[in-house]
Amino acid sequence: MFGIGDRVVYPMHGAGIIEAVEEREILGATQLYYVMRLPLGDMKVYIPMGNVDNMGLRQIVTRCQVQAVLNVLKEKHIEEQGNWNRRYRANLDKLRTGCILSVAEVVSILTLREKSKGLSTGEKRMLETARQILISELILVEEVSEAVAQQWIVNACS
Repeated sequence: MFGIGDRVVYPMHGAGIIEAVEEREILGATQLYYVMRLPLGDMKVYIPMGNVDNMGLRQIVTRCQVQAVLNVLKEKHIEEQGNWNRRYRANLDKLRTGCILSVAEVVSILTLREKSKGLSTGEKRMLETARQILISELILVEEVSEAVAQQWIVNACS
């Protein structure tokens, strides 16, 4: 289980800090929720404590793992072949894992495709989401600003 002050990643939302545990009633059922504040957009996310294992909530990576993330961003990955829908589903599956290396791979693949062939509207949104997830974790791991984390990603993908 996690505690107040823990820095965690919630797949598809990004990294944040658990600020509280609250009891809430939703649809007639009362249960405990982690209250997580995301560093980007100053948003709060309520995560049901009883469902944490199924949701992939995890601790943020350590500082020594950041270089591996930047290396993944630099690599030229082989993207899923086929139409945009098939590529989209493959990348979405990677994002859902919550693994920072998989998120970095999606950012790398979509950035390269954006430069070479362009992206569909759905893929553009996915690239932005993946970047935000990655940036939020880098902010908490390295304790840097959003602009600095974003520049690291841009430099690594160049």
